[in-house]
Amino acid sequence: MAGVSEVAVARSARRWETQSLFFNVILVILAFLVLYPLFLLLLNSFQTALPGQEATFSLEGWRAALTEPGMRSAVFNTINLTIARELVAFPVAIFLAWLLARTDLPGRDWFEFLFWISFFFPALAVTLGWILLLDPQYGLINQAIAWLFSLKSGPFDIYSWWGIVWAHLMSLSISVKVMLLAPAFRNMDSALEEASQVCGARPLRTLLGVMIPVMAPAILVVALLSAIRALEAFEIELILGAPKRLDVYSTKIYRLLRQEPPFFAQATAMSVMILFLMMPFIGLQRWVTTRRRYTTVTSQFKSQPMLLRRWKWPAFGFVLVVVLLLVVVPFIFLLVGTLMRLYGFFHIAHPWTLKHWHSVLNDPIFLTSLRNTIILGLGTALSAVVAFSIVAYIAVRTRFWGRSLLDFLSWIPFTLPGIILGLGFLWFFLGVPIFRPFYGTLIILIIASALNSMTLGVQIIKSNMVQLGFDLEEASWVAGGSRWYTLLRVVLPTLAPVLLLVGVMSFISAARNISHVALLVTSANRPLAMLQLDFMADARYEAAAVVGTVVVVLTVGLALAARFFGLRVGLRAE
Repeated sequence: MAGVSEVAVARSARRWETQSLFFNVILVILAFLVLYPLFLLLLNSFQTALPGQEATFSLEGWRAALTEPGMRSAVFNTINLTIARELVAFPVAIFLAWLLARTDLPGRDWFEFLFWISFFFPALAVTLGWILLLDPQYGLINQAIAWLFSLKSGPFDIYSWWGIVWAHLMSLSISVKVMLLAPAFRNMDSALEEASQVCGARPLRTLLGVMIPVMAPAILVVALLSAIRALEAFEIELILGAPKRLDVYSTKIYRLLRQEPPFFAQATAMSVMILFLMMPFIGLQRWVTTRRRYTTVTSQFKSQPMLLRRWKWPAFGFVLVVVLLLVVVPFIFLLVGTLMRLYGFFHIAHPWTLKHWHSVLNDPIFLTSLRNTIILGLGTALSAVVAFSIVAYIAVRTRFWGRSLLDFLSWIPFTLPGIILGLGFLWFFLGVPIFRPFYGTLIILIIASALNSMTLGVQIIKSNMVQLGFDLEEASWVAGGSRWYTLLRVVLPTLAPVLLLVGVMSFISAARNISHVALLVTSANRPLAMLQLDFMADARYEAAAVVGTVVVVLTVGLALAARFFGLRVGLRAE
């Protein structure tokens, strides 16, 4: 018996050593993928030679980034545009989230799902729809106002500072905040509202005087996360800011690297400078989210919707208008643009045609981009589900010494603007000889897209994994199952709906996002989102509208299909 016991102990020790080695390998790989590109950014901000040439170090890149007026104005525009749209979006989003989560608003479940649909809409597709409405020359709204009031031109200009703010509000700025705030509002105890109503307060007074102060920590977290993500804005500014030469730091970096010869030193120095400016936001966000818990659900928890009474239908009308502006209006006019002979010109002879659909769908470049998009989306989704599950499992279900560090590393990509993450990977694949053959392939885009989705994916899986008891795992271990057998045959099948959600969101993110792959795309690996951006940059709005419609159908269609098969996105279980 002693011999059998010794064999069992030795086998258990070997198993533990193998698992520990695997955990350390995962930690090293993740640290390498996240931190090494940042190290290359810092190193190459002092390097003035082009990739592949002999390194030459100087402070020229930093001098240009700190002294050239164009650089300073780009940073100034970034900060101002971020502040402007956040000041508008936050009050609207708080009010909408409260209506959806805390009141008897008719159809609130479907409205919440439509905000998720708005989140899945590509920003460029939404922008194209609003260009058809707000272009200063041919925009339908401008033409209608000019005709009604006998004006020479309409009052709105989509190619302006406020036009950029409007395009952001109509794409992600409002919808993503509603998505984040609605669950937090839903978890508030309705006893607070009942006490306010007993004291004679009206619903709006209750919202302003009770709910928002209690929700202040959650609102602060969302504000910090939104500010960090807003600073990475890229494609809307690139298109709408071009006529007025209005650059933000991300478009400035993009232009520096796209011109001949590319100014790598200036672009890299500017990226490092932006990272330094964002550090306080990143540190404050981590401090707020980890310093303490804010309990809103207890054993006495009650969730009773507040009665809007006479304000029910005005509130319904307000939410309906917002949803129409976010989802219906941009998609309808995006589709209209695909059918126009000349984008925006309704008064020419025979304005309608299907030739743009025919030419784009039969274009080999489009077909290659469609194939690239599908491979990119599927590759990102598959790698995300596998990698994020392992990271979440190590962080939640093991006692590995580096699990906190692993969790911290999973947060870093969320705090990095996409254009900076892309530039880091550009140096990574061009500056390291063994990785240079991968440049121009879909592998580099899959890695960048998976890292871009990592924070949200890991947190979703972690939050659901925490809720699982250890009973099933312990039963598997007692029956002789290893940790990996238990993970693959017990834990992950139990989390299948959550993994499907992460896979769907990763696919959609990879198919529509631009900023994190803009610097990594070549003619060989270009996805549809970048093809649409190229068409818009060349003023081929008709072809861009066709591509945008295909991307919308691909992404939103996948979300609707997932919901049809039982994936509940944005809806609470009744």
